[in-house]
Amino acid sequence: MSPFWVSAFLDSAPEHHQEGVGFWQAATGYAISAPRGEDGEFATLVPPDGDDFLRVQRLRHGPDRVHLDLHVTDPRAAADAAVTAGAVELVDRGYVVLASPGGLVFCFVDHPAARRPAATSHADGSASRVRQVAIDVPRAAYDVEWRFWAALTGWEHRVSTISEAFRVFDAPGGQPLGLLVQRLDEEDGPARAHLDWGTTDRAAETERHLALGARVLAQHSHWTVLSDPVGRTYCLTDGDPA
Repeated sequence: MSPFWVSAFLDSAPEHHQEGVGFWQAATGYAISAPRGEDGEFATLVPPDGDDFLRVQRLRHGPDRVHLDLHVTDPRAAADAAVTAGAVELVDRGYVVLASPGGLVFCFVDHPAARRPAATSHADGSASRVRQVAIDVPRAAYDVEWRFWAALTGWEHRVSTISEAFRVFDAPGGQPLGLLVQRLDEEDGPARAHLDWGTTDRAAETERHLALGARVLAQHSHWTVLSDPVGRTYCLTDGDPA
């Protein structure tokens, strides 16, 4: 069941949740919603236009991570199909929590959304927006994992022209987040995810993030790897933020 929308959750360890939320609110320029959930553990980063696609969660325990919410009309039916494709169901709370074959946590939800937010314009004339979730997969699980996401989403996909280790999944028109499944150099271990920004001026965007407390980990020809102030890795890319 192809998702009509995808949201990314920034899940943070409890001891530095607020610091992480503050950074991502400042970096995106989005407002933060009132907390919700049994313990006020969930909130939404609210763009000035369009529907939201970035959310935050304070974990009870465990390390920082990124997980996906796939928005579908029938979460229960979508979860059953995902299990058939190789997922493991973890819990059903009206929204269904699962793990991919490689171990990446994701949820099926039925929250409505349809309007992709515009890129955020900055004073220097550049623009940026989170545009992609990269799923990082060790070599041993890579083929199984990208085929799982192909079956799950039904999206068109291709090997990237930048690297044969990247398989790009193009979100249907109007959706905010595409997917990229990346083959890591490590042989084994769990799949995990990070966020990729698109920007019209990567150098200027990097300086903006550094001023907010990020640090550069690596520089490549088409992207820059950073970590936020709590150590969560993400990338700034030359991809079109619009």
